[in-house]
Amino acid sequence: MAVTAQDRSEIAFFDVETTVPTRPGQGFAILEFGAILVCPRKLVELGSYSTLIRPADLSHISSLSVRCNGITKDAVISAPSFAEIADVVYDFLNGRIWAGHNILRFDCARIREAFAEINRPAPEPKGTIDSLALLTQRFGRRAGDMKMASLATYFGLGKQTHRSLDDVRMNLEVLKYCATVLFLESSLPDVFTDNSWVSPNATTRSRNNGKSPIEQTSSPPHHITRENVSTNEFMIPVVGNVKLSMTESNSARVNPYDMSGLAVGIEGPLPEDSMEEDKIVSTSLESATSVCYENSSGSNDFLEPDNISISSISVTLAPFYRGLHRIQISHQSFPLQLQCVSLKVRFGISTKFLDHAGRPRLSFVVDAPPSLCKILDEIDSLAKKTSADSGSLSEWRTLVSRKPGFFNYPTVRLQLPTVVDGETSRWATEMYQKDSSVTQKLVFSRFDVTELESIFTPGNIIDAYFSVDTYDYQQNAGIRLVAKKVIVHSS
Repeated sequence: MAVTAQDRSEIAFFDVETTVPTRPGQGFAILEFGAILVCPRKLVELGSYSTLIRPADLSHISSLSVRCNGITKDAVISAPSFAEIADVVYDFLNGRIWAGHNILRFDCARIREAFAEINRPAPEPKGTIDSLALLTQRFGRRAGDMKMASLATYFGLGKQTHRSLDDVRMNLEVLKYCATVLFLESSLPDVFTDNSWVSPNATTRSRNNGKSPIEQTSSPPHHITRENVSTNEFMIPVVGNVKLSMTESNSARVNPYDMSGLAVGIEGPLPEDSMEEDKIVSTSLESATSVCYENSSGSNDFLEPDNISISSISVTLAPFYRGLHRIQISHQSFPLQLQCVSLKVRFGISTKFLDHAGRPRLSFVVDAPPSLCKILDEIDSLAKKTSADSGSLSEWRTLVSRKPGFFNYPTVRLQLPTVVDGETSRWATEMYQKDSSVTQKLVFSRFDVTELESIFTPGNIIDAYFSVDTYDYQQNAGIRLVAKKVIVHSS
């Protein structure tokens, strides 16, 4: 029976399993799609759909991919292609509320990519619930890293299989358990805060990353079921991407840095959900609410690290919004902005982080010279101490990256912010190209990441002018370097 848009009040929990890219420029290929329809009032499963999917190129299923989800080439060789099941996926998702763990960053993007590859419009949600963002904000890190495997272990729900249908059903159960705990704690806040049987600071870290190889059965590689339940009785008001009320119990401890009250939706970058290497792409976090404070005195000078006096750096708390505070980094009473010349690009444009509309949040990594490291390490240390002294509960993310085995080759990540005006997007960073005698501003004909990838390639030399901004969002805090102007030297 056809389902009209007015009937689509169910929540579609879904998950995709994919290949793991093993070389630059190689994308993801969906190997499995699984989804369930859930009644939003009773939280019962109304129907399900799952299928293995044969990728266009079976060679993309590498040993690394098999280790992540157990799906082998033999398992999918007789499965349908995505084009063959696209109608079913579209009908299952379009016009419904989408839900899943880390779907804003990963699964939603893979669905849009898959439909784009077959030249078809992708399904669109009427609302989105990312349980990774929701639980990080509401439940906190009492379950550790907030991966689905860790949450399942925390509640004794068994081991995550990293198979789509199993994972979405586990996702629903985790949400039920978290909601119950939060309901009990809000009912008796004094009891469960002072003598909590669930410690807010307890952490569990599951490192069991094993995957079970896919079992071969005689059943077809995809199936769909749906109970004969009328959806009309489950109608609920629907809004856009989920927005959270930030009211707290008076007995709750206030985090003075928590910017989540300003968030327009659960759309900010977060720690990756799965241990799968395709989802663990970077430990660098951006804050959707970090603010580049303006210099009220009108000075817009960018200082070279060698011209900065460490004794003149101040890291202070500044009132921000409705009793919230932020860390302000200044040099001689002016907001600190830096300029560094002849930086070498270590890693090119990263497009792994996406906003709610599927647009990439761009960044790239450069080698950090000793003079820059000296300043940034001092700022990082002062800001971290200020954060801890003021009572912030967030985990601090180190600014300068020093990887094991490459300690003497530190790097930093520069963010390239995007400005969205209606349906038009553009880069906020001013970009120039420098020849031997001429420096010209780069003008882009369209909003296309590939144009930037050809500029910010590893080994290229750039001059960077950037601000030093702090963030504290969803229990992660740190400093981010936001590029205001970049000059790319011609090869």
